[in-house]
Amino acid sequence: MNWNKWVRQIHRWLAIAFTVTVVASVVALAREEPVVWVSYLPLLPLALLLFTGLSLFVRPYATKWRSGRRTAR
Repeated sequence: MNWNKWVRQIHRWLAIAFTVTVVASVVALAREEPVVWVSYLPLLPLALLLFTGLSLFVRPYATKWRSGRRTAR
């Protein structure tokens, strides 16, 4: 697999991990004695989703910019 497919696959798995951690934190906070630190668990997958999502967003523009720059020479 090339680099783009790896990033897409990692992004998909991070989305699943984020969803699971959000559900787990909602369940943990709904208990009589909530475990507050569990509410911070979704932040790690969310931060990683931000980086992979930004790279997926910027990639087409970077490719277009590079190809336009090469043809101008």
